Amino acid sequence: MKKHKTGRIVLEIGMVLLSILFLYPLFLTIINSLKSFSEVMTDVIALPKKLTFANYSYVWEFINYPRLFLNNTVITVLGLAGIVLISSIAAYKLARTKSKASSIIYFICIMPMLIPFQSIMLTVLQMAKNFHLSDSTWGLGILYWGFGAPLALFIYHGFVKGIPKEIDESATIDGASGFRLFFSVIFPLLKSVTTTIIIIDVMWIWNDFLLPLLMVNGSPATKTLTLAAYTFVGQYTSDWQYAMTAMVMAVLPSIIVFIFLQKYIVKGVVAGAVKG
Repeated sequence: MKKHKTGRIVLEIGMVLLSILFLYPLFLTIINSLKSFSEVMTDVIALPKKLTFANYSYVWEFINYPRLFLNNTVITVLGLAGIVLISSIAAYKLARTKSKASSIIYFICIMPMLIPFQSIMLTVLQMAKNFHLSDSTWGLGILYWGFGAPLALFIYHGFVKGIPKEIDESATIDGASGFRLFFSVIFPLLKSVTTTIIIIDVMWIWNDFLLPLLMVNGSPATKTLTLAAYTFVGQYTSDWQYAMTAMVMAVLPSIIVFIFLQKYIVKGVVAGAVKG
């Protein structure tokens, strides 16, 4: 018992130290967002001598925060809607169809998770231009369907396999059609795993930098919050205090969502793994 207790204490101490290590960059970002330019350039690690909240009011007006917040919201909501709808339907159909063709299609659908985005980003950019998806918030939201669906499909597929087929048969006997069966019977059973997927993808889409940089960087009206922080860093001058402030304002909404809904992440992933 003593060895078990000692091991647990050591593990907890290690986890606390690891958490501090990962949270330290966020801490530096916050304290530097409250400094003046001279303080940031003098000592990045030191605490601010005087809290400069004026940085937040300046950034709010300079980047037009409400407009960029709306852009992020449109992109995130559109991306989430497509990812959840497409991947849940596809996972249900593939899980219920027992054949070699179904297994091959499933493998092809989840295989993009293994492909680094950097290796295909130029091709994606060219295709987006051909389909008129670049330089628009709705176009960027649609692009996230393809990048987010493989992981969501993988999670949904493992969960659906644990749902008894007798439920489908009972609904069919009662006269439910294919889509009625899915949306009225199956989809409500996917609530926990859907919540997990939504939280994960909100954190990803809201804070993404590279894809928006490629797709909407040239259009000020469609910029995202993370791109706005990048505008304060230039070749000849960099307002680091404003860049840090803009970054804090950009990630704060997703952090709030994560804090309030984090318990659903572990719950949904574990449920999908066990049922699969």
